[in-house]
Amino acid sequence: MEFPSPPGAPLTFAPAVANPLERPVIGVAMHYSAGHIVPPHQHPRGHLIYADRGLLRVEADTGQWLVPPTAAVWLRPGVRHRLVVPVDLQAHGIYLRKDMCMGLPETDRVMPVSGLLKELILSLTALGRQAPVSRRADLLGQLLVEELRAPPSLPFHLPWPAETEIREVCQTLVRNPSHPATADDWASILAVSSKTFHRRFLKNTGLPFGKWRQHLRLMTSFTLLMQGMPITQVALNSGYDSHSAYATAFRKQFGQSPSEFAGSVEKSSRLTK
Repeated sequence: MEFPSPPGAPLTFAPAVANPLERPVIGVAMHYSAGHIVPPHQHPRGHLIYADRGLLRVEADTGQWLVPPTAAVWLRPGVRHRLVVPVDLQAHGIYLRKDMCMGLPETDRVMPVSGLLKELILSLTALGRQAPVSRRADLLGQLLVEELRAPPSLPFHLPWPAETEIREVCQTLVRNPSHPATADDWASILAVSSKTFHRRFLKNTGLPFGKWRQHLRLMTSFTLLMQGMPITQVALNSGYDSHSAYATAFRKQFGQSPSEFAGSVEKSSRLTK
């Protein structure tokens, strides 16, 4: 995946966690201002990424995820990724030694954050990286691992294609979610039949072109909602013709209206301050 940065976006580097002598499960908390970019990097450990308020975007070679305060992203050891910070937030990183990742999800994904999991994350990041090995730290880490075992995946994932031409189509749409080109238009640009384009797109992403593009547009809208943009403007900026078309698609995918989603995230953010 390409990782283009917004013009003028400041860069912030993520902490390196590689010392094999450190605790099996380590927590690190970092504050990021709106517009910050954590450049592409990777960790030798499994990585759980959580923001207790706001909205965080995680981009990896395996996909893109949006993380509200009710969810976290799980990345396997060694997965290259970057973080995009649309709004001011506190990010919590949990790093799990490879042997602690046994039995955890074998795919990168968004996980729901229960009340217990949230408290475990906050407790581990409160300890910090430099805290000595202790029975309490070990027990917190072990309980967190148990909470992470096979939870349901959430619909905040955008699959990313491996094939170069299909990847370029997707990258164009990421840069401009309201791009008007249809599947037939893209087939013409790639000099293939419409049937071939649809087949290749489905093979690469696991989703039909129309569904993938709609998912991208809905994910894009999350950031705009969190920034306080009026819903009608969010709809138009995300590629929808009207407020009603956007609200219908949003409710069908996520089971709630855009205003309900924004309200629930705002409420969760207030409770964590």
